[in-house]
Amino acid sequence: MIPRIITSQITSDLNKGKAIIILGPRRVGKTTLIKSIESHSGTPSLFLNCDEPDIRPLLENVTSSQLKFLIGNNKLVLIDEAQRIKNIGITLKLLVDNFKDIQVIASGSSALELANEINEPLTGRKKEYHLFPISTGEMVKNSSVLEEKRMLEQRLIYGFYPDIINNPDDATESLLELSSNYLYKDILSLESIRKPALLEKLLIALALQIGNEVSYNELGQLLNSDPKTVENYINLLEKCFVIFQLSSFSRNLRNEIKKGKKIYFYDNGIRNAIIKNFNPIQLRQDIGALWENFLMAERIKSDYYKKRLVNRYFWRTRLQHEIDLVEETGGKLLAWEFKWSEKSKSKVSPSFLLTYPEASGHIINKENYLNFLT
Repeated sequence: MIPRIITSQITSDLNKGKAIIILGPRRVGKTTLIKSIESHSGTPSLFLNCDEPDIRPLLENVTSSQLKFLIGNNKLVLIDEAQRIKNIGITLKLLVDNFKDIQVIASGSSALELANEINEPLTGRKKEYHLFPISTGEMVKNSSVLEEKRMLEQRLIYGFYPDIINNPDDATESLLELSSNYLYKDILSLESIRKPALLEKLLIALALQIGNEVSYNELGQLLNSDPKTVENYINLLEKCFVIFQLSSFSRNLRNEIKKGKKIYFYDNGIRNAIIKNFNPIQLRQDIGALWENFLMAERIKSDYYKKRLVNRYFWRTRLQHEIDLVEETGGKLLAWEFKWSEKSKSKVSPSFLLTYPEASGHIINKENYLNFLT
């Protein structure tokens, strides 16, 4: 098992009178994580896998008396795949309110289903964590800086899902299975998704536009759909931890683009599986996009695990001056430009630094990227 950064954070929050909720996409290691916490807890525990059909009735529409009988003498209750339980938020509320000496940990593969059901019932009663595919920081701690640098091209092509890291020889097959059988599962279970073919075409279109601004209107025309449906599907994909969006940075200057959006994938391997391209770096035309997506996703993981509060944007003017990533944090502006080649002579846009003299500018390349991500 590759140790996950949030394990110690979760452990420090145990036995404080709140349910621990762990959200994230399928197959990122949530079950492994909570079983690890269970094995190191040193207390009697009850593990409930809600994929099991005989487990679900034990947690649906139950009373506190029924829960007391189910829990017995256990002090730690772990509910895996909790989104499978109808009205799971009510059940978790009963557990937190009626059993003060018991710690509840629930994991869910879909922020969409689980978060919608837990937010209101568990107001003030939960501590929520997100688990992403394994991060660069976690891999460096598991191996070394040198080893992770050696693996960089592998990461750009195949990403960071645990199955991919643990079984690199089966990476292509595993990613194709993951992207076809698991990626859409939570989304397609929703009644509002009536066009699965559109969802698949949308993902391909987004995967081919990494690093470029996207327009809901243009995507709608490309996919023969209306812009509102496209926007709704993109929002669902974001809530299910498949993609994330960056808005444009603007202080209302006339020549700045104010309404643009860029969309990235949380994992390079998933992105490459969607377009079915696992060619090595030297044979690719999209290395710039792969590098940008990789750095964006890994930076988000790093900031989250470090509990850094950051607003993220891209910046572009109508004269095509641009910055890949603008971070606003602690009253400071940081401008980051991503260059695959360490020999690149590029500089952070002088136009941006002139417009925002309080900002600091930095170039990230293959030589210094680990400082940016760890």
